[in-house]
Amino acid sequence: MRPTRPGRLSHIAALAMLTPLTPLILSSPASPAEGAPAVLTVTNPGFEQDQTGWTFGSGTGVATNLPHTGKKLIYLDAGAGREVSQTITAGTAGTYDFSAWIATGGPGGRFTVRVNGTTTGSVDLPSRSGYARYTVSRVPLESGDQLQIAFESGSSWVNADDVMVSPAAPADPVVTSSDPKIVEMFAWAKRKANSWVQLPGVEGPLNVDEQNTLGTGTGVYGPSYWAGYAHRSAYYSRDMAHQLAGAAVLGLDAENKSMLEAFAASSTAEHKYFPVWAMNFDNKTYLAIDYHGPSDFVREVPAGFELVEKANQAYRWTGDSAYVRDTTLWNFYRNTTDQFVTLHDGKKPNGVAEGTGQGIFAGAASYDEGGDEHLAEAGDAIGSQYQAYLAMAALAKNRGEKTLARTFTRKAADLKCYFNSTWSGTGSGGDMVRAYTTDGKAVTGWGKENSWFMPMKQIIEPGPRNDAYLDFIDQQASGSGKPSNVEAISYLPDTFFAGNRNDTAWKWMQYVYAQRNTQHPVSRQGPNGDYPEVSYTLVGQTVQGLMGVSPDAPDHALSTLSRLPSGTAWMQIEDLKIGDSTFTLRHDGPTKSRLTHAAGTHAYKWEARFVGSHESVEVDNAPRKARTKVVNGVTYTYVTVTLAPGRSATVEVGD
Repeated sequence: MRPTRPGRLSHIAALAMLTPLTPLILSSPASPAEGAPAVLTVTNPGFEQDQTGWTFGSGTGVATNLPHTGKKLIYLDAGAGREVSQTITAGTAGTYDFSAWIATGGPGGRFTVRVNGTTTGSVDLPSRSGYARYTVSRVPLESGDQLQIAFESGSSWVNADDVMVSPAAPADPVVTSSDPKIVEMFAWAKRKANSWVQLPGVEGPLNVDEQNTLGTGTGVYGPSYWAGYAHRSAYYSRDMAHQLAGAAVLGLDAENKSMLEAFAASSTAEHKYFPVWAMNFDNKTYLAIDYHGPSDFVREVPAGFELVEKANQAYRWTGDSAYVRDTTLWNFYRNTTDQFVTLHDGKKPNGVAEGTGQGIFAGAASYDEGGDEHLAEAGDAIGSQYQAYLAMAALAKNRGEKTLARTFTRKAADLKCYFNSTWSGTGSGGDMVRAYTTDGKAVTGWGKENSWFMPMKQIIEPGPRNDAYLDFIDQQASGSGKPSNVEAISYLPDTFFAGNRNDTAWKWMQYVYAQRNTQHPVSRQGPNGDYPEVSYTLVGQTVQGLMGVSPDAPDHALSTLSRLPSGTAWMQIEDLKIGDSTFTLRHDGPTKSRLTHAAGTHAYKWEARFVGSHESVEVDNAPRKARTKVVNGVTYTYVTVTLAPGRSATVEVGD
């Protein structure tokens, strides 16, 4: 029989009685509409129905001590040849990821997927006595294929729980580089990120959390991905906003739009135009632990502004006209950047949206939920408000509302001017104002989110004050001010890329990646790498950060900027999807870029940017007149090249 689990796992026991979340998601698919493809379904994936659906060999069974969630798990005793498996007939063609939470007493076990008797993918399990999530990625299936999911024994006990099926991401970009660490990181991140995607059409639980382990019934899940804790049946606005760019790189366009639409629909007059904080995977039911009623729900001022900004970002990646034509989305943008600000600008009337200072269920000013500063205005909120105004101007322009676009361009400029001339005080570094309390007191020093969001959202004017504040952030985050949760640290690469500090941004990307096997402070999450925000942000930061890709699918354009770290000779990404086009982009150091428009239906204008003022520019070895522009205080040399599908160009600058 399976031995007793080691005592050092007692930290998991506090949450061991949670009902299985993933099993319920997959155990009973919703009735498909007539003609709809069958949903690939695992029977009893959380083993709460004992051995139902699974084949158990000798030395294996169902146990009740220390499951990942719920009350039951499977075990495999030590020794070769032991296996627990399930065979499923695929009802339709598709490509899928298969994940499970597994703990082991020693090495040698495997998590394996076979198709028609042939091993398609497997993961060798290390010795890790705490649960972690393992995935076999991108398994292709044809209708009628015999799929087998199997757990195989090793040198010591193996425990497994909570099997999940995800549809493989539509895009599968590949990064290569002279630096193998970049290649390794991106490959890991894209596989891990995709494993959190929900399979639309399954019937899953609603309102599952650590206090309500059985939930409150079920609903049909829509296009979505996990953005938040894995023991809750929901995604969170803050997490989703930060994960959106990575999801866009993976082609998760339906998921991004559905989740944004769900939050937009929740931003009602009754809610005073706050979006709800968390949404169940059915894309319509508010998560009960965070929503008690229309005047008693978790809400934080930056969230709505960030969702407007990220909707514009999703539009730039996809070119989907729904982002400017859908009534629910458009009303959300307008209400957030107008009515919301008016309703929440009372204690210090200055055009800056405020929180109540009375906690998250009454409306918090900042994402930083720690401490008792009782903030009315915060740096992350005003910075996000600034970016929402810029996004509103861009969306209005594409909608054809030129006057509205000009209005919000001016509002953004005015807000930035007010921030720098008045709101942020006259100090720099740790003396810069980053918040105001409800009694009007200016707050300086380290504020985590309400510190690093200010340069990240580029509301600080470029120059010495911004430079000093970036130094301050790096110093604090590298020392006693370092957040305890890695998902907070995952913002730092974005902050330093925004400040053109590529090496510092890369340093923090490497730090986040290096922490992927360290236990998360919330034990149910497993290691840090199993917090969804970690993998999604690394994907986005590789493409938008290191490769400097700025898409504009509605206008069939993109710009690029090499932000390769010092010592990295070259980097390339293939199968980069923007709109209905795919591209290959390569940077050789900071002075040479090559873009191939591999496929698409429209020609794209490529603005190739290079930091600094360069005397010469060559396009495919032919000289071009050098042009320069200043963007957020940085001078760039650039050239614009039109690339029809199937065409490539190389741009190089010199002094």
